[in-house]
Amino acid sequence: MTTREPMSETQARGVRYARELEGHLTWLDTFSGTALGVLAVASGIYTYLGVSSLLDDNGAMSAFAAIAYSVAVSVGIFVFWSYLLRLFPAVRTARARMGLLGAMGLGSLAIIAMSSWLNAAALAGSAAVEQHLAETVQDYQGALERTHEIALSAQGLERDVARVRQSFEDLSEQEAAGSLSGLAGRGAVFRVLRQKAAELSGLEAQIATQTPLVNDAFAEGNQILSRMRALTVEPGPVEARSVEFSEQAVRLAGLITRLRQLSVAPLVERAAQDLAASVVLPELDGSSPEQRGAQGATINSVLEVLAQRAATLERAAQDVQAMPPAADSTYTPISSADAVILYARNFVPSWAGAIAIDLLPAVLVLILAITQGAIRSGREGAAVEDTLTLAELRAALAAVRDVDAAMQDSPAHVRPAPTVQDTPTPHDDAPGQVTPIKST
Repeated sequence: MTTREPMSETQARGVRYARELEGHLTWLDTFSGTALGVLAVASGIYTYLGVSSLLDDNGAMSAFAAIAYSVAVSVGIFVFWSYLLRLFPAVRTARARMGLLGAMGLGSLAIIAMSSWLNAAALAGSAAVEQHLAETVQDYQGALERTHEIALSAQGLERDVARVRQSFEDLSEQEAAGSLSGLAGRGAVFRVLRQKAAELSGLEAQIATQTPLVNDAFAEGNQILSRMRALTVEPGPVEARSVEFSEQAVRLAGLITRLRQLSVAPLVERAAQDLAASVVLPELDGSSPEQRGAQGATINSVLEVLAQRAATLERAAQDVQAMPPAADSTYTPISSADAVILYARNFVPSWAGAIAIDLLPAVLVLILAITQGAIRSGREGAAVEDTLTLAELRAALAAVRDVDAAMQDSPAHVRPAPTVQDTPTPHDDAPGQVTPIKST
């Protein structure tokens, strides 16, 4: 019979360490399942709220569908993490652990896809929709200000028109004094200059009439923007506010279009083109051929100046029209779930909370795996009988006694009666040897 060497001090400490960890795990197992169930139910509740925000119909069937989906999510989360909490710490090979890690990653992605984004929609859906409204207000404000800027630039052409008109009026006064053609009075040259000055004066008056319209449209647009900003922060359900916000957005879009049409730049461009092209030449009224020749030469000079001024005015109008227009702004209603995804960067804490409530058990899985590894490491090198606790030893002894009692009570294990054995007697010829004597 061989004797077993006693455990070393290091092995004894490892066994005690393993027993201590097992005691902690035994206590933690008493409520781990309950905690996992609470997390799964909480995720299901927020999933229900997220699904409800996506369904247009508020009837009984929609409510039943939302409840069924949320219950399925809760059960799926509970079963998935229960599998991993039991199996992952128990496996020992690296290949098995890598396989379960891959399964855990795939399952986590599935949970995020079917639950976490809906949880985020329930947590921050209203705030995300309000963020969408605020972004839309900024877009409309930029479009309104840009359109108003272009309209004011077009109104600024009034000064260019007035400058050209004034130049022709000054030339006409000089012609009346005889400084241009040498013939004082209001002759043919004077009438040509006055004709163009009158055309420019009419254009100037037409531009001036647009100024109040531009100012009124801009003021009305600011009022609409003010109402839209108020709707983004008012208390109450965001769905009801979105309806009025949509109405205000339609009004503002129409006003921006009207403000864009108030630009007089195209009108000034056409007038500048007509300024040099449509000249009605009066009959030369000089009394002598020399005077009529002087009038004709002066009119030709006036036409050259007129063409130059018209080209300058046309370029100014084209510069205004070449200004980049405001980007088209259109308000598109959006659901809370879509808003959370669209503005995810602005709601990182909500996304983190929504994902954490679903993936927190992954941390428990890793904790259990590390603890089970420590337990196996502590028991490494120790014999089975050395790792038995007093309670386990008592249970083992009781089991052995129960087995012995069962075997004694069983008829199949009754022993046969003993027979008379051969008694050896010493042999005379061979001392120290015995020979068997047959029994009678």
